[in-house]
Amino acid sequence: MSAESVSDAALIRTSAPTTHSTGSKYDRLIANAKNVPAAKTIVVHPCDETSLRGPIEAAEAGIIIPILVGPATKIIAVAREHKLDISRFEIVDVPHSEAAAAKAVELIRQAKGELLMKGSLHTDELMRAVTSSGTGLRTARRISHVFIMDVPTYAETLFITDAAINIFPDLDVKRDIVQNAIDLYTQTGLGVPRVAILSAVETVTSKIPSTIDAAALCKMADRGQITGGVLDGPLAFDNAVNLEAAQIKGIVSAVAGKAQILVVPDLEAGNMLAKNLVLLAKADAAGIVLGARVPIVLTSRADSVRGRMASCAVAVLYAEARRRAAPPPG
Repeated sequence: MSAESVSDAALIRTSAPTTHSTGSKYDRLIANAKNVPAAKTIVVHPCDETSLRGPIEAAEAGIIIPILVGPATKIIAVAREHKLDISRFEIVDVPHSEAAAAKAVELIRQAKGELLMKGSLHTDELMRAVTSSGTGLRTARRISHVFIMDVPTYAETLFITDAAINIFPDLDVKRDIVQNAIDLYTQTGLGVPRVAILSAVETVTSKIPSTIDAAALCKMADRGQITGGVLDGPLAFDNAVNLEAAQIKGIVSAVAGKAQILVVPDLEAGNMLAKNLVLLAKADAAGIVLGARVPIVLTSRADSVRGRMASCAVAVLYAEARRRAAPPPG
């Protein structure tokens, strides 16, 4: 199995009921996204109600400008069936989902869009087009996924990475995973993040390889190989998010007990952690893919409306930061 393989089963389902206060973390992200220019977003194969309604609602909120890529007759039929108004959106007609993925990547390469958004095709199908060596959207950075979690019982907006793409990342891949998450956090205006490198324990031991990776990543940050965040690890999950647990263990750290980014040892651990937060802590989950030429909104068909909107908002804020940082033409 490839270390950069994705399945729809790996993506979190966010249909659990949630309760939020008025000033929730997602509301702030969405409000910030409304204050920057809407981003042209290539929506890949939006051929069911959920994948078509999501970009329409984000467009109505002034966050994105969708370009719908897929079988035109099918997209129009779905819109009519569910009374969705797509009259003002451009439709790029292609025969099927594989062609939609290829065409969407081509449009990005032609600078026709700033974001990609997954529709009703399989994630593997989209990511094959994105990661194609000849015609894809690869950069020097490893591609990774970040869940942006709104956990009602936690004060911080919580990033979890990588729980959807890299299955068993080695140290070099983890470096990119960490840097991608830090860049996303800082460039969406959230400040300098506290990054916890998770393992089962807070001490370094050869019996648990992820503790050695955690220690190495922290030293890489000390040497400037990872920038923009404050790192600590290894940290067990309780030590990362609960100050009392960290104090009981005698951990003196700027990160322990108040982490904002959780870097998991592998996809299995991350996926279970994110799903636990959704199902048992009533969290919402948004998520995007980083490391490609443009951010990719990688939603699940079972994502909540809030999660989809937050995914778009984060991607738009990130794209705007990249736009501002880009050198002027010529």
